[in-house]
Amino acid sequence: MLLIREPDHGTPAPCCDGACSCNTASTGTTAGTTADTAAQPRVRLQIDGRAVEVPAGTSILRAASLNGTTIPKLCATDRIDAVGACRLCLVEIKGRKGFPASCTTPVEAGMEVCTQSPRLAELRRNVMELTISDHPLDCLTCSANGQCELQTVAGQVGLREVRYGLAGANHFEDAQATRDDSNPYFSYDPSKCIVCARCVRTCAEVQGSFAITLDGRGFGTRVMAGQHESFLGSECVSCGACVDACPTASLIEKSVAQQGQPERSVTTTCAYCGVGCSFHAELKGEQVVRMTPAKSGGANAGHACVKGRFAWGYATHPDRIKTPMVRDTIHDPWRPVSWDEAFAHAAQAFRRIQTQYGRKAVGGITSSRCTNEETYLVQKLIRSALGNNNVDTCARVCHSPTGYGLKQTLGESAGTQDFASVLEADLIVVMGANPTDAHPVFGSLLKRRVRAGAQLIVIDPRATELVSSPHIRAAHHLQLRPGSNVALVNALAHVIVTEGWVDEAFVAARCEAASFAAWRAFIADPANAPEAVAPMTGVDPALVRAAARLYAQAPNAAIYYGLGVTEHSQGSTTVMGIANLAMATGNIGRRGVGVNPLRGQNNVQGSCDMGSFPHELPGYRAVGDDAVRRSFEDAWQVQLDPEPGLRIPQMLNAALAGSYRGIYIQGEDILQSDPNTQHVEAALAAMECVVVQDLFLNETARYAHVFLPGASFLEKDGTFTNAERRISRVRQVMRPLAGKADWEVTLGLAAALGQPMNYTHPAQIMEEIARLTPSFAGVSYARLEERGSLQWPCNADAPDGTPIMHTAQFTRGLGRFVETPFVPTTERTSRRFPLLLTTGRILSQYNVGAQTRRTANNVWHPEDVLDIHAEDAQERGICDGAPVSIESRSGLTVLKARISNRVAPGVVYTTFHFPESGANVVTTDNADWATQCPEYKVTAVEVRLATQTAPWKDGYQQHQVLQGRLTPEPR
Repeated sequence: MLLIREPDHGTPAPCCDGACSCNTASTGTTAGTTADTAAQPRVRLQIDGRAVEVPAGTSILRAASLNGTTIPKLCATDRIDAVGACRLCLVEIKGRKGFPASCTTPVEAGMEVCTQSPRLAELRRNVMELTISDHPLDCLTCSANGQCELQTVAGQVGLREVRYGLAGANHFEDAQATRDDSNPYFSYDPSKCIVCARCVRTCAEVQGSFAITLDGRGFGTRVMAGQHESFLGSECVSCGACVDACPTASLIEKSVAQQGQPERSVTTTCAYCGVGCSFHAELKGEQVVRMTPAKSGGANAGHACVKGRFAWGYATHPDRIKTPMVRDTIHDPWRPVSWDEAFAHAAQAFRRIQTQYGRKAVGGITSSRCTNEETYLVQKLIRSALGNNNVDTCARVCHSPTGYGLKQTLGESAGTQDFASVLEADLIVVMGANPTDAHPVFGSLLKRRVRAGAQLIVIDPRATELVSSPHIRAAHHLQLRPGSNVALVNALAHVIVTEGWVDEAFVAARCEAASFAAWRAFIADPANAPEAVAPMTGVDPALVRAAARLYAQAPNAAIYYGLGVTEHSQGSTTVMGIANLAMATGNIGRRGVGVNPLRGQNNVQGSCDMGSFPHELPGYRAVGDDAVRRSFEDAWQVQLDPEPGLRIPQMLNAALAGSYRGIYIQGEDILQSDPNTQHVEAALAAMECVVVQDLFLNETARYAHVFLPGASFLEKDGTFTNAERRISRVRQVMRPLAGKADWEVTLGLAAALGQPMNYTHPAQIMEEIARLTPSFAGVSYARLEERGSLQWPCNADAPDGTPIMHTAQFTRGLGRFVETPFVPTTERTSRRFPLLLTTGRILSQYNVGAQTRRTANNVWHPEDVLDIHAEDAQERGICDGAPVSIESRSGLTVLKARISNRVAPGVVYTTFHFPESGANVVTTDNADWATQCPEYKVTAVEVRLATQTAPWKDGYQQHQVLQGRLTPEPR
């Protein structure tokens, strides 16, 4: 495939309808629904004698570009607002004096524009000559040679000489001394800067970090990071937007400088968070040179974060295991074997276990990092080849309450909106989520809407970036105590009901009358009033009342939530409470509103869609439904078990009880990610055959008997489904380093188990998914190539997909209100454990860190630390950076302390990206009442100055040394 170069039309498309405040150049506008559509008012004009028709509000520069006419430009790009600074895009307009900049001049009906004339050519050459006179002429050795806009425009305007010479004051003789190579991924060379300010404006308008500015005035103006800081030391989040915007080599990827310009590109989908950004993988041969965000991406529209943009080096890291390995016990050395030997070893062990302990003594866990097709095959293997429903996925420990809660209330186990919907929200509630760290591209979109005037309510025990950051300030921060989500949501609903803010017409038309009446009576009880629950939530009742009124009175109010909602003992209850709020106020079924779970991993939505839960087949249909089960039996030619299988916690408990002896784990590291690490260790050690399929010998693999090498997202074809139900293509960029993609590995294991699956390409697997899953009936690789992406449900009723759910009616028919009584968690503080620990993620690292820890992202976050409020630290004699022990009822670990005002007194916080931190040694088995999702967000602990290492860490390090001796060198 040739190198993909998406057109840059110079200025953003005009606003969708002239009424909203969105910037369509940098929103998640989906394929086929861009702002340049015939549905908008049109304007007719002439450009160079040709009749042109474009939407009203379009700039002349964009109109010309859309119709095949190139006007030179340097300061303009279609991702940011035009400023008309470079004076290269000048045009002549009949009947007007002067030479207006085409980037800042909108089209008008009947306008006659000339883009080429002797006078325009002279003006452009003069402007370009002045620019070049202050620029080093080292084009042949420049890193941007061949892809430099300055070089291209010089050719466009016909510049052949520079009359001014290079003597006198300039910006490049001394600039090399201030070159900034501090960022691990890109360099800043001020000698190449032409002060177009595209990087500054992009950082502000697209990313919203305001980390770059113009320093000085006139001739002394220069681009500066922070307050005369290095890029690494500034507030720059390394999203790469400034690098994308730079028209020269002033800001350029180090990989390009080292490897040269790429030769071809393949469009694929990022394998990090649930945003699902589209990227062009740019290559030389099979070597990735850089990843650039695709402007055509339905979820990201040309934006990225530090992980997707730069942290892809893990795919070729020396730690990759490329050869299958087996061993008889976890104390034996690993033996490299062929694929067929590994498959046979695993299959024989599983069959032996089933013969000895019964058919249900084995099972598996699907991966939320693998493709839809690969996840589908794993659950198919477990159900058809192993003969039971003992299949689960990492959603069990993150968003399983979302699936349960939304299914009960709205009828569908997924979010209601696309990401771009946030640009039409007037009020945004962010609850238990930190999107600027965990979902940064969506976080930037949300911040853009707030800067444009939307109000923001943050409900979180921590003061996240959204509470207060450059040009962003939440109207209300409800800093509740961990574990009191339900009480707070009920208090918000109480205000809405008792003060008369219910949308009675919506409820009457769209919801069950009986369930609403019962809920209304329940929620109106004075026990749910803000004043009554304040002792539990710790939130000022006046703030709760003000926030409730703001939400209820907003024309469009949207709720976005994350793991701070679901990972609680009442996670499912809170999700249902959120749905109750949205239905009661009519904030469902149109743009700018909705209930929006922010999914954590790249394909956690897809793994659920594909039937990874033990009680559901693909499409969230019950295994106990005879008709549904029969359709799969007919397709797979095997009889299926009608009884639901075991969830992950049940598998672990059954292993310790002796009734569960074998497990196939694809692309998940449950030993690091699941709670109560020592419990998980004991369960894995009790099993007789643990099969791990992964890129690296992860923590779980320390207890494995068979290791099957995995393939990164760059090595496979397939699809991912993101948090907005968007199905996007994953395309193979390089051959699998171990010789097989993950779907091929599952086929090999299935064949060894006597249940062969005959596919030659993932497209065939998607065809089967579409045949058997109503919500995917209209999905195919051909349709994805045509549309770019599709949002399910995609079927005969919605052939182009469904960006917004529940527009005319709920999936279940009428919306159902559910009573949500607050039941305090049993995980409570005491004299022995007086603090509450809550956990989360950070921007530069991802999940268990297996990918990001093997990149330069470690420069920002080299270890997990414990955030503690100054009052709690002072009381315990703890200073910043001191080692502290964190002890709970489950265990004890040691981390460095960081004094922080982001947490309230009585609350401490840490991340879980490094296995040696032992964050989940401390978390408990407490879980959501409906789904068994662990209560990661509430753990009673005590924190003390550490006088020695934690016993668990000593054992961990000894085990690491032992496993290192048992493992052959990667090859």
